[in-house]
Amino acid sequence: MRTSIATVCISGTLEEKMLACARAGFDGIEIFEQDLVVSPMSPEEVRALADRLGLTLDLYQPFRDFEGVDEALLPENLRRAEAKFALMNRLGIDTMLVCSNVATATVDDDAVAAAQLRRLGEAAARHGVRIAYEALAWGKYVNTYRHAHRIVELADHPAVGTCLDSFHILSRGDDPSGIEELPAEKIFFVQLADAPVLSMDILSWSRHYRVFPGQGGFDLAGFLAHLARAGYAGPVSLEIFNDTFRQSNVERTALDGLRSLLWLQDRAAARLAAGTDAPGNDAAHRNDAGAAYPMNLASLPDVQAPTGFDFAEIRTDEPESVAQMLAQLGFGFRGQHRRKPVQLWTQGQARIVINGQRARGATPSISALGFQVAEPRRGVERAVQLRARAVSRHNTADEQELRGVNAPDGTEVFYCPASPRPAWMGEFGAPPPAGAEASALIEAVDHVNLAQPWQAFDEAVLFYESALRLETRPATEVPSPLGLVRSQVMRTADGSIRLALNIVPQVLDGAGASARAYPEHVAFRTSDIVAVARRAKAAGMDFLPVPRNYYQDLAARFPLDEATIDTLRGLDLLYDRDEHGGFLHFYTETVGEMFLEVVQRDGGYDGYGAPNAPVRLAAQFERNRLRDGQRTTT
Repeated sequence: MRTSIATVCISGTLEEKMLACARAGFDGIEIFEQDLVVSPMSPEEVRALADRLGLTLDLYQPFRDFEGVDEALLPENLRRAEAKFALMNRLGIDTMLVCSNVATATVDDDAVAAAQLRRLGEAAARHGVRIAYEALAWGKYVNTYRHAHRIVELADHPAVGTCLDSFHILSRGDDPSGIEELPAEKIFFVQLADAPVLSMDILSWSRHYRVFPGQGGFDLAGFLAHLARAGYAGPVSLEIFNDTFRQSNVERTALDGLRSLLWLQDRAAARLAAGTDAPGNDAAHRNDAGAAYPMNLASLPDVQAPTGFDFAEIRTDEPESVAQMLAQLGFGFRGQHRRKPVQLWTQGQARIVINGQRARGATPSISALGFQVAEPRRGVERAVQLRARAVSRHNTADEQELRGVNAPDGTEVFYCPASPRPAWMGEFGAPPPAGAEASALIEAVDHVNLAQPWQAFDEAVLFYESALRLETRPATEVPSPLGLVRSQVMRTADGSIRLALNIVPQVLDGAGASARAYPEHVAFRTSDIVAVARRAKAAGMDFLPVPRNYYQDLAARFPLDEATIDTLRGLDLLYDRDEHGGFLHFYTETVGEMFLEVVQRDGGYDGYGAPNAPVRLAAQFERNRLRDGQRTTT
């Protein structure tokens, strides 16, 4: 499949955009008119730069408000078009996007619109170019792809075809299966955009909230499968209007865009292989079905979702603070790595690595996660094909090679063989004492919460979905003293992997600099949280204090007896319940940029105690405020 992207999607000058798109690996680009107008490069220089970068110039856009006008206005519209066609010749672009009329149309007559498009096609043909007529979802008279195609058929000119845009089709709730009925030779261009499902006017939705495929709620895998069955073989281009993307790093955004198209091809190929349009078949075993169509969809290495956490790594040059918390929770020290400043602490199947390498001045933070997978090598191959950067970690011949890639936020993600006792643990010395695992109160890592930079949140969601095959769950928003915290859970179907990605408010201090980072955490699962909490308190652990008001509210929300409330209050435990079961948890104090959590899931409870998150965020904010005040006065 030929991949393309509109220059309007990303930030920077036209030259910077072209360089970023070439480095990401796109085949071509659409030139957005405004980008050319403000560029110091001449059309000939743009064309020459594209040639040097190996980029095709696939489309010039947009040309607006042409058809459906009275005869007095048509000559002026043709004059405008002739000027653009001459410009396209200088650029070397052979297709122009013509949007259905929004502002100047006064004649609601398909025959009139078709006749005018035919005259436009005749002018275009004299310059050796084509026009791709697109139905805008808010077009005055033409706002569906079927209607646009009917007018193209009436125009009956070889230089007049249609442009299909997934946003304009899916935002209206139109059925895209009709694409398969269109003649492939009349589909001149295709643009893709995903979007979150929002209740707002379509124009505002389109102009500010489009995202790359896989980052929204549209079924673009089905859309692409329809295009393949129709026999379309031209460029598939991203056209994204998004305020965040146009403020973000141009190279990262371009790379994210290409990743979305690689992921989408794989999903669509799976649909075609399964012979169905049902989203549930996206993960079906794929064969060469994607290559059986002119579009030639590429597939990624097929891998299974992870089966569990292998380890969580915390990088710091202050290992004592983390080690103390782990010991208070009952973790056992399993040794120092035989040649690195790295410690291993375990309890049950929970393994925490404290890494002191390249950590000068680093306060404790989550730096890496290991996921147990069936085929580590194929997992890394898939991630690298999705343009993730491989992690380089030195190991000697007698050490297990850990294969991993960098997530968008810099967290290192490792693909590890599935094993109850990973081979790499032997590099830390003797195994745990006999019976230590059987008597462990903490069983395993339950979930990990990672904070995401505001400009990389959608990128992170797509990364974990595409590279690790994690499923997305509906996003939630939690109030904090600093604003709303948006949380997106990524997980496996069986819950063996739960990863919560949080995008947090941008908070600036008085000088305009970013304030304290939002802390991340690792949560451990137990079946006896009261015993864990009592043991930790007896060992001197400082829990995050819970306001007394919380327990009064808890007694009103749930029919808990007084003794249970007293136990929760005495141990700073929090409680939640749904129709399936109950949930108890507690938080440690924050050290550096992270803290720990212990959870107990009873019955079929499958959440994360979201009603209690505001309590934690407020308590952490108050502790930070007090600490900052102490530093100021001392």
